Amino acid sequence: MAKQVQSSEPDHIRKEKRMTFIKQQIPYYVMMLIPVAYFVLICYWPMFGVAIAFQNYKIGDPFISIHSRWAGLKWFKYLINNPNFPRLFRNTIAISGLGVFVSFPLAIIFAILLNEIRRKYLRQLTANVSLLPYFISTVVIVGIMVNFFSLNDGVVNAIIRALGGTPIDFMGSSKWFRTMFIGSNVWQHTGFNAVVYTAAIAGIDPNLYEAAALDGSTRFKNIFHITLPCILPTIIIMLLLRLGNLMSVGYEKIILMYTPATYETADVFTTYAFRAGLENHKLSLSAAISLFNSICNVIILVTANRMTKRISETSLW
Repeated sequence: MAKQVQSSEPDHIRKEKRMTFIKQQIPYYVMMLIPVAYFVLICYWPMFGVAIAFQNYKIGDPFISIHSRWAGLKWFKYLINNPNFPRLFRNTIAISGLGVFVSFPLAIIFAILLNEIRRKYLRQLTANVSLLPYFISTVVIVGIMVNFFSLNDGVVNAIIRALGGTPIDFMGSSKWFRTMFIGSNVWQHTGFNAVVYTAAIAGIDPNLYEAAALDGSTRFKNIFHITLPCILPTIIIMLLLRLGNLMSVGYEKIILMYTPATYETADVFTTYAFRAGLENHKLSLSAAISLFNSICNVIILVTANRMTKRISETSLW
């Protein structure tokens, strides 16, 4: 048998090299402390609160102890048998689904059009201006909407009156709620969502466009034959991530916008959980709704990932 080749370096030299390598990595370990602490404290530690969904919980009770009052699936049954459940499910899917259907392709289109601007300063100016609404707080966004679309003194209704039309209650009508909500989200988030696609487009090899130009291809054809195929993996990944949050419609903006008159089209699971937890003090029901949303999101994400994996070679796992 061949003899095993041993290192010619003494043990103390190897230990010194190992310690030197570890010391060189210490700054990177320190940098990782902040994101690790974030995920542990913000994402994983609160998961113990899931136990509330299976208890008759009251403020001050421990999450898990021998004194916990377990209720099993009581609150999940209460949610599903609730007369408002069909409305909550329908509104959640409608608002989130329409948001994906409208805002997701608009971000891609905007990134492509931004890439077609040849003057660098104009492209940068357009990109910076489109990012500004994202950094405006939700409260200010809703305030702007009220100033523009209020029934009595809104700018839009003032123009309608000046033209001889009948004012429209944009903010208080259930049939206009989804349009106002999704439209304001498109205005606020399109520029920011386009950043990922802009970066993906910037990574495309310029030689592809030069070769296409030699073959007589136009800029319009380049979009469909070069740009879109090259950023397709990015589009699929971003779509999967968006579908993974399909049931998670943010309640903050809806609460600022809606009224009892708009519940028919505005009330979603998150707003119902907010009212159940803070107004009716049913914290267990609120936790059950959040857990139900998370389970639905996981099911949708796994299903969408399997479908994309069969259709294309791109998937999350």
